[in-house]
Amino acid sequence: MKRTINHVLFDLDGTILDTNELIIRSFLHALQGVVPDGFDREHIIPSMGQPLVDQMKQFTGLDDVSHLVAAYREINWRLHDELVKPFPHVPEVLGRLHRSGIRMGVVTTKMRQTTERGLKYFGLIDYMDAIVTIDDVSYPKPHPEPVLLAMEKLGADPAGTLMAGDSPVDMQAARAAGCVAVGVAWSLKGEQVLRDSGAQHILHDMRDLYALVGLERDV
Repeated sequence: MKRTINHVLFDLDGTILDTNELIIRSFLHALQGVVPDGFDREHIIPSMGQPLVDQMKQFTGLDDVSHLVAAYREINWRLHDELVKPFPHVPEVLGRLHRSGIRMGVVTTKMRQTTERGLKYFGLIDYMDAIVTIDDVSYPKPHPEPVLLAMEKLGADPAGTLMAGDSPVDMQAARAAGCVAVGVAWSLKGEQVLRDSGAQHILHDMRDLYALVGLERDV
């Protein structure tokens, strides 16, 4: 099978690492006593994937949310290893893509410290030839800058690059950067939201990625 895709970019949270419960618990902890009673996970899920500062401002209406961001990051760091795990088949798929010569990167709205912690903890960082975090850009997703920067680091051609994510901002950034937008069906936002945001393919299992990059699936 002729390969037309040589580079794959991944969002981190909700795409290759299941950080959903960690994120939700961190928000609920940081926002306790600040948001109205009844504020729960369903209020948080739609904006997951956006920059943390933007989310805090949206949830509270405050201009200065630095204290809330600090509270979020403190508990997020403390509970990280207890609550985070890779989604099914992620390590094996990334390992096989790496061995097959496909160059990969992570494009995330997370800060670099926690991004690298998650990738190192599960042994995934060695597969990544580019890591672009919110610390590296002026305009985070859905702006194309992070995706364009990752492709520049990889020497990638947009037409030969996939960007996989679980959020509308991932699909929007991918399409704006000219690469192939791929949604993951395990997104808490739902498959249809990703299609509506521009996803050209949907992965129902991480191993579905093999077909998109021209590799045979074993099982």
